[in-house]
Amino acid sequence: MNTGNHVVIFDTTLRDGEQAPGCSMTLKEKLEVGRQLARLGVDVIEAGFPISSIGDFESVRAIAEKIGNMDTGPCKKPPTIAGLCRSREKDIARAAEAVKPARFPRIHTFIATSPIHRDRKLRMSREQVVESAVNAVKYAKTFVDDVEFSLEDAGRTEWDFMVEVVAAVIDAGATTVNIPDTVGYCQPDQYAAQIRHIFENVPKAKEAIISVHCHNDLGLAVANSLAAVKQGARQIECTINGLGERAGNASLEEIVMNLRTRSDYFGCDTVIASEELFNTSRLVSQVTGQRVQANKAIVGANAFAHEAGIHQDGMLKDKSTYEIMTPESVGWRGEGLVMGKHSGRHAFRDRLAELGFELDGDDFERCFTRFKEVADKKKDVYDDDLVALAQEALFQNKTDSWVFEYMSAMTGTTISPTATVRLSYEGRVYTDAAMGDGPVDAVFAAIDRITANPLKVLEYQIEAVTEGQDAMGRVTLTVTRADCPGKNRVKGRGVATDIIQASAKAYIAALNALDRLEKLQAQRGETNTSEEVPLNVP
Repeated sequence: MNTGNHVVIFDTTLRDGEQAPGCSMTLKEKLEVGRQLARLGVDVIEAGFPISSIGDFESVRAIAEKIGNMDTGPCKKPPTIAGLCRSREKDIARAAEAVKPARFPRIHTFIATSPIHRDRKLRMSREQVVESAVNAVKYAKTFVDDVEFSLEDAGRTEWDFMVEVVAAVIDAGATTVNIPDTVGYCQPDQYAAQIRHIFENVPKAKEAIISVHCHNDLGLAVANSLAAVKQGARQIECTINGLGERAGNASLEEIVMNLRTRSDYFGCDTVIASEELFNTSRLVSQVTGQRVQANKAIVGANAFAHEAGIHQDGMLKDKSTYEIMTPESVGWRGEGLVMGKHSGRHAFRDRLAELGFELDGDDFERCFTRFKEVADKKKDVYDDDLVALAQEALFQNKTDSWVFEYMSAMTGTTISPTATVRLSYEGRVYTDAAMGDGPVDAVFAAIDRITANPLKVLEYQIEAVTEGQDAMGRVTLTVTRADCPGKNRVKGRGVATDIIQASAKAYIAALNALDRLEKLQAQRGETNTSEEVPLNVP
């Protein structure tokens, strides 16, 4: 089933990307990322690992129902929604139930095939692995027509055994066969030869799509993926910003722009709406709290910056002297002033839509009110400011127990930092004060005194949303209960022109997220789960 010159983009940001430490997302955040992936035009969204937890099952099912029926993107049709599962009947049935609401559902099942995995993890013989793989594909085919099979750690699998497994699962009905470099071990020429070996030795190889999923442990995920395309692979599994376990995955934006910019070399392309790449990258970065490095290819802040004099001279004469693609082709607009305190609702709504946000009802009103507050404090309001405000409105939970009302902080070289905080809880107002090592620590201590249930901050990140001394600050932190560290880890985010206020908002957001998670666990009868479920999979 070779797709000719079309390379299928299989995005696993919501599954493999979320497995990166600190990158867990709430259901609301996953749905927003899913909508943006659909607008971007990815062919397949791997939404999660349904058997891993009730929460993961529910999020995959929600994405299948809502995103899997959206007629959007360049092709005006919904993406395929995939659920990952081991080659066990219970896993497969659970994945099938989760993806069922999608118009185009896919079951993605796998088993490890390398000697080290067979002997030390699975304790299975070659024959047992082949039997398990074939049975998994056949069982999955009883639920859906679209079945993908992955040979976990294929990069370290004996080539003769790899050929045997690939041939067997295609005969069993697999429509896509994935050859993952699970630990980022392969080199480009070696990996290319491995894919070529499949086409030369599996008679029915062209009756399925040969896929690749490369990890970036040696910094070669994109290079290996593209080398495989040259040998006939027609699906690439990747993530936004290269998120993923350990050193991450192949970066979707780098894959797409390589294929598009060098179509003369690869002879194939994707259907991705590349002008949505920057918006997608920014959304995922802000949702996960993982900053994009300035010199990151395609979407980094310096990707289209030219400082050297000789470069600037060439750019002034002809941009193609130093730019092989335009900023506009990936949706990068710079930081042009777009709005001010006199801007009205209509202009504000239109600008948000251009940035990929469609807010309605209370979400829009909350965002517009915050915009006016910020516009009164900031001289210039940039696109990134608007994005931060839109995400704050979208991801605020309307059922939050604790609501931020007010804070003040005092600090100096000769006084102990002190903070006063006022919160409301179900209509009742609580105020308290505390001292700390600094104003942020004092604010956190005051909140702990009010709630009588202190948190432990595991990670704290602060960044300016835009440039300038009046820039809004974004705080992202990860917390757990101080009296039960490690059981649950959740993230909180806050945005404000005052960084201490942003820290207070982030802390309260994390407190509410932890409350919601614990209530959900109590309802489900779960006693030892977390928003972050590490899974060693392809």
